[in-house]
Amino acid sequence: MKAMQQQILVPNFVKVGKGALPYIGKLLHEQQITSVVLVYGSGIFSMLHTTISHALAESGIEILKAEETEDTNIERITSYAFSIPNRTQAIVGIGGGKALDFAKYASFLRDMPFICIPTSSSSDGFSSATASLMVDGKRTSVPAKIAYGIVVDIDIIKNAPEKFIYSGIGDLVSKITAIYDWIYEYEHGVGELNDYALMIAKKAVNSFIRTPFESIKDDLFLKELVDSLAMSGIANEMAGGSTPSSGSEHLISHALDKISTHPQLHGVQVGIATYLMAKVQNHRYKRVDQIFTDTGFWDYVKTLSIPRKEFEEAIDLSPTMKPYRHTYLHEEQYREKAKELLRTDPRLKEILV
Repeated sequence: MKAMQQQILVPNFVKVGKGALPYIGKLLHEQQITSVVLVYGSGIFSMLHTTISHALAESGIEILKAEETEDTNIERITSYAFSIPNRTQAIVGIGGGKALDFAKYASFLRDMPFICIPTSSSSDGFSSATASLMVDGKRTSVPAKIAYGIVVDIDIIKNAPEKFIYSGIGDLVSKITAIYDWIYEYEHGVGELNDYALMIAKKAVNSFIRTPFESIKDDLFLKELVDSLAMSGIANEMAGGSTPSSGSEHLISHALDKISTHPQLHGVQVGIATYLMAKVQNHRYKRVDQIFTDTGFWDYVKTLSIPRKEFEEAIDLSPTMKPYRHTYLHEEQYREKAKELLRTDPRLKEILV
């Protein structure tokens, strides 16, 4: 009897580079897509619509509908998905996480291609097969589809506020602790380990942290950041879940989202938690600290006045975020170790208040 091979979905095209946006028309034309709807994030329409509409028109692609949104309510997205013209062949999301999640889930509901044009490098969400939506008043991760195509213009990423670059750095470096958690829980009889997904996730983060740079706005640095975030999404697709890129550090961030009076960007919270968990795991914490120091991530975090007490509460709450997993923080001894480090580690004492 022949063994069944797993079907892995990957984007049909990925274009990352300087001046990539004007190629969107040609890329869609090559995929025989002739009519689209566009979903922009707040404030993005006035910045990019002229460039995008010109590029699409040059390739004979019709824009059936275009609008801005910051709404992630699942009922609103469902209504939108079934209101777009039947001639629509693809939904194009342009902007940050909310607009991309909106377009991603709408395309999932209509079973049509989702084309992703992120305008910041704040997380690996643009390459993931899930969407973060509001369901019954609570932020919830729901299934979607990986992007059919991804276009990332480095010039646009470079001009986004630096906090989004720091967030992307934090989210990417978190793969170091996430991978270690994945191996740890597999060794404790929880879940499955996909060796190929593990390899891709490791290559993604290692390629990035070895990239030479003088500034976080160097073209090569930003391209490596975006490429590695995209690879992280592919690793998740291979694993059939988020285990290659989301471990105990993400549980802390999810808990902070629930209890913090002023939640920070996802990747910023995750980055801080990555250093903490690397110390708990006793695994590559010096490398984590070095990249955060060299990029200015720590200097940025110091400006935020994040309360240490909220991190302590988040550590206690973290196992309830995903009770079916078994990360280091699912064991009391490691939760206690993490809280002790919050009080005693020099770096954490420096960046938290």
